[in-house]
Amino acid sequence: MSGPRFLGKETDEIPLIDFLLRKREGANIEVMEVPTDDEFKKRWKACRALLDDESPLVRNALLSKFREEPEEGRVFLREIADEKDPLLAKHAQDLIKSLGWVDGRNDFISFIRSQRYELETGWFLLDRTVYPSFELSSATLFLDKLGDRCRELLTPPMLPREICSVINRVLFHEYGFRGAGKDFENPENSFLHRVLERRKGLPITMSVLYLLVARRLGFDLEPIGLPNRFIVGCFSEDRPFYLDPWAGGKFYDFDQMGGLLEEYSIENSGSALLPVTVADTLTRGCRNLVHHYSLAEDQAKARLFNTFVLEFERIQGIATSA
Repeated sequence: MSGPRFLGKETDEIPLIDFLLRKREGANIEVMEVPTDDEFKKRWKACRALLDDESPLVRNALLSKFREEPEEGRVFLREIADEKDPLLAKHAQDLIKSLGWVDGRNDFISFIRSQRYELETGWFLLDRTVYPSFELSSATLFLDKLGDRCRELLTPPMLPREICSVINRVLFHEYGFRGAGKDFENPENSFLHRVLERRKGLPITMSVLYLLVARRLGFDLEPIGLPNRFIVGCFSEDRPFYLDPWAGGKFYDFDQMGGLLEEYSIENSGSALLPVTVADTLTRGCRNLVHHYSLAEDQAKARLFNTFVLEFERIQGIATSA
């Protein structure tokens, strides 16, 4: 049975990736034999020459080869991803993501240990511990889209409250985001990309969403971690004000916060109304997932997120004692 026509010649049927490698090396594919197992390392080395080829034909051929030989392919791509060549490393990382080989757990642990905390990066890394192959670019582009829509409605100069009113309109009226109600305990409410897809989340993920959209407008808001409710605060005016994204962006003046603290049985302490850190925010998100996965009787994932909580606490303890 004759194989596919390459370069206008009849060939024996061979994997496309081997054809591409031979073509890159200028070999005669009609007489060149497929490499044996003894030449395995050399074959992977040849694949390296194709990593920076962005044509769909080559990329799909590489993906097919890695899927056929996943164990060795993982090792090969991880080694390239850790190299100093930034272009090859990026191509390797893109292939790892396309193949769904993202090591979400270790990536998040590395992020925790780095102590270089950034909210959007950190929360999407948290998402990848359970959803390793979700499309990060789609999530970030959607956040950009929300920010762009808010920007269209801004008429500078505007007061901070007016900017928040625009964000409220876009998120809660135009796009229909809302606080999770009946399925409050569903773990999916804690993953930001799923909040973007499902248009609902916990107080903390709704607040993270609000903060990230505001950031795209160059508008500074702060996370406020009340013990029983996560909200957002604005400290741009002489007196701060607060809003609750889970409740549709409801505004609270500073003087009204005493009533909210009492409603949630929170000791009326000024410290409760101060911003919390990115590390505190992510740790709280992980604690929520420990609780929700425990309720769902998924003890493996509950233990996983408890591991992250303990790691945040360990790193915080080291930083405090330094």
